[in-house]
Formats: sequence, C-alpha cells, structure tokens
Amino acid sequence: MAHSGINVIFLGHNFSRLLTGLWTTVQIAAIAIVIGLILGVLLGILRTFHNRFLRLILRLYLEFFRIIPTPVLLFLFYYILPKQINMQIPGQQIATLVFALWTAAEMSDIVRGALISVPKHQRESGLAIGLSRMQLYRYILIPQAFTLELPATINLITRIIKTTSLLMLISVMDVINIGQQIIEANNQHYPTGVFWVYGIIFLMYFLIDYPLSWWANRLERKNLDNTND
Repeated sequence: MAHSGINVIFLGHNFSRLLTGLWTTVQIAAIAIVIGLILGVLLGILRTFHNRFLRLILRLYLEFFRIIPTPVLLFLFYYILPKQINMQIPGQQIATLVFALWTAAEMSDIVRGALISVPKHQRESGLAIGLSRMQLYRYILIPQAFTLELPATINLITRIIKTTSLLMLISVMDVINIGQQIIEANNQHYPTGVFWVYGIIFLMYFLIDYPLSWWANRLERKNLDNTND
C-alpha cells in the first residue's frame, strides 16, 4: 500500500487544497446564482409585457446564451473582451459574471413560462377588482408562478454548479484545476492517483447536486399530483 493511489489524497496538504478549490467553486456558483436569479426574475416579468421591441431584445439575449457554448463564453469574456477594452479582470470575477448572465437568461424563460401558465381567469379576476399591473403581479401572478417554476429553478441551479467544472479553462483555481495539479505532481509515484482524485471530486459534486436534484424531482411529482387532483 506504500504507493496506493488513495494515498495521494492525504499526502501533504492535498485534501485541504481540494477543499479550498471546492470552496472557490461553490463561492462562484453561489454568487452567480443569486445575482442571476434576481435578474432573471425581473427579465422574465418584462418578457410577459406586450412590448414587441422589449420582448425581441430579451429573446435575443436568451438565445445568445443558449446557442453559444459555455466554454466559448468563458474564452470570449476572459481572453477577448478584456483585451478590446484594455482591462485585466480576474478569472473569478469573469466566471461569476458569465454564470450570472447565463443564469439570468435561463431563469427569465422559466419565469416567463410560469407566469403565462397561471390560469387566464386569475389574471382577469385581478383586473376586474381593480388591481394595477404591479399589484396583479405581486399578489396573484408571481405567488402562483413560484410553485410552478421552483422545480425548474432548482434544476437550473444544479446545471450551473456542474458547469463550474469548466472554470479551469480560464485558470481559476477551482476544485478541478487543483485536482489536475495534484495528479500531475504525483503521477510518477502514484499513477493510479487520478482515479482517486477524480473520485473525490465526483463525490464532492454529488453531495452538492444530488440533494437539489432529489428536491426538484419531489416538487415535480407533487405539482403533478396536484394537477391530477
């Protein structure tokens, strides 16, 4: 067992380095998700307004982040745009910005879909009793849409967290990047260490994402049962 691959995990400060990388990953994802969800809700509400120009702009914004692969977005925002504006922006800030804008785009579609799924008579009833547009959204549409959009929102969060594995492309010292450094530094003495390092990384992602996925599936089943009733 002198050169067993699992030993590389506990060699020196390797395990604590992986935890530090995981914290960086979680931090970027958490900030991006919070900003993206808030912005996405606002954009989703705006997409339900009867303004063709506004809806066109927001639709193009959504399609931009849907069509262009995330690695391309990271390269664009990290390597190309800073050179064009002659600025040096840290990778963590770029990553947070990219993921926040992506989250906002996807969230806007989730919110829009949930809002237009609210029964039409609910909207008509609100208008009939004299509610303003803001009051209609605040007291009727948004509360009912929240239940509908929650499972999709949780699934979006899990996607964002999983996609942070691409942070190594812009040299952010996330858990994947640190894991790769550990593998390369110890490959000669621990050639099977790669399986253990990536096994630990897989476990870390699983422990974060699985509870969220389980929660989303449970909410979807609950909504389906309520609909059938």
